[in-house]
Amino acid sequence: MATADKIYVMLQLSPVECRVLGVLVEKATTTLDQYPLSINAAVIGANQKSNRDPVLELDERAVFDALESLRNKALAVRVESPGNRVHKYRHNATEVLHVRAGELAILAELLLRGPQTLGELRGRATRMSPLDSLETAKQMLDALMIRSEPLVRELPPEPGSRANRYQQLLCPDLHPLPGVDSVQMPVAPVAPVDTSLLDRIAKLETEVEALRKIVYRLAESLGESL
Repeated sequence: MATADKIYVMLQLSPVECRVLGVLVEKATTTLDQYPLSINAAVIGANQKSNRDPVLELDERAVFDALESLRNKALAVRVESPGNRVHKYRHNATEVLHVRAGELAILAELLLRGPQTLGELRGRATRMSPLDSLETAKQMLDALMIRSEPLVRELPPEPGSRANRYQQLLCPDLHPLPGVDSVQMPVAPVAPVDTSLLDRIAKLETEVEALRKIVYRLAESLGESL
């Protein structure tokens, strides 16, 4: 049950944890007959060549360690059936990350394929959760970005493109951005620090955070989700 005191905790995941979590989220809606996933199914999903960037070759130990680490972070649950020695896993991301189905589908796409444009995300995430329009997809992205601990950030367009991209923040270095590290930008002279300006900025940030919490509480009291 949602409460006015709900706190969003930012988790930091390893690249392998991100891939495995994305697989659990994806398979929960696209291969219901195989879900929850066995370790072997999780390995196959993590290494599949479609809908993955980059394509990986993870072994069973790496995937198992990631699943258990996700369990320790409450993002995965191990399911044990009587008489079945094969451990299976399902995700718990909806509850832990406090996201809606559409938001989680978009987040999973970003984990599995890296930064993408609004149109790409809408087209690809729809296979996991219906996104009727670009406006709907943008609303989901906005909800992931305006949180007190954002799960997504907006990036400038790639060279030759006009469309902004979006990147997940559970593991910001998961997909290196082409050209960002290879181009040496000129270093501008460092100006003296205006401490009074820094104080004013810090005060404004505090006030914005307080206002954000008020907005969340008002939304929850009205039964709305942000």
